[in-house]
Amino acid sequence: MSKAVLLALPAIFLGVTAVGQADFSGEWAPLYHEDGPERLPGPELGDYTELPINDAARLRADSWDADRISVVEQYQCRPHGSDYSMRGLGNMRVWREIDQATQRLIAFHTHMLAWVSERTIYMDGRQHPPDYAPHTWQGFSTGVWEGNMLTITTTHLKENYIRRNGVPRSDQATVTEHWMRHGDYLTVVTVIDDPVFLTEPLVRSDNWYVDPGQHIGIFGCEHAPELPKPVGVVPHHLPGTNPYLREISEWYGIPYEATRGGAETLYPEYRQKLKDYKAPPKCDRYCTCTTLFDCQLR
Repeated sequence: MSKAVLLALPAIFLGVTAVGQADFSGEWAPLYHEDGPERLPGPELGDYTELPINDAARLRADSWDADRISVVEQYQCRPHGSDYSMRGLGNMRVWREIDQATQRLIAFHTHMLAWVSERTIYMDGRQHPPDYAPHTWQGFSTGVWEGNMLTITTTHLKENYIRRNGVPRSDQATVTEHWMRHGDYLTVVTVIDDPVFLTEPLVRSDNWYVDPGQHIGIFGCEHAPELPKPVGVVPHHLPGTNPYLREISEWYGIPYEATRGGAETLYPEYRQKLKDYKAPPKCDRYCTCTTLFDCQLR
């Protein structure tokens, strides 16, 4: 081997991508084969199944009124938190930020259709800010490679929801995401640790596929009074007064206690306690729900 080739080898290998590191750049569209009814038309009122919530979270969710999103001052145009936006309705764009001087990856950036939310995932080894730093809807995210998997840690999130029927997630939560790309498909596994409202980590997953022809438009949202009501009124239910909490039990034949959630309802062994469960004779609510257009009540 010539001396010139030997001298060139280091330069060649410096330009080779680190083994296993994937590029997530591109246009991504969501798949809704997991938890379709919850993510598309929205979860049933009082449905806390398979959520490891505590009594404080359950009380907050019981007080929730769907008309709350009409409150101009606080809730209209309120965006998803970054942990929920990956499960919500809307497509995603991902692109890389490269340091031109060193050609090193500084960050991944994401743009979501819903509320035109944008997030920066820092890849340059920086530390998370102190606890007293401002909290935002997207939080502060850093990423590290674990083989070909990107692990993202997000802190400094504003309080938001775990499920869109009032189940809360506090501003003390830490969210860990694992991004795994398999060709034209992306799997994201999310783990939420919340010392305020969860008794153990909540693990969920969602999937995406490459859609190079998509064009993410503008998400229009304007604050406007929808119903006449006194200023400062926030729709709610006082403890023990919500009349809708048992609907899901009646529609699906699930024991009411199971709909109340808790870590126990996460595990297969819990089925042994549902001795009185009797499935409805036929499905007549959200029997098909894989896209926004086929989620029919009946």
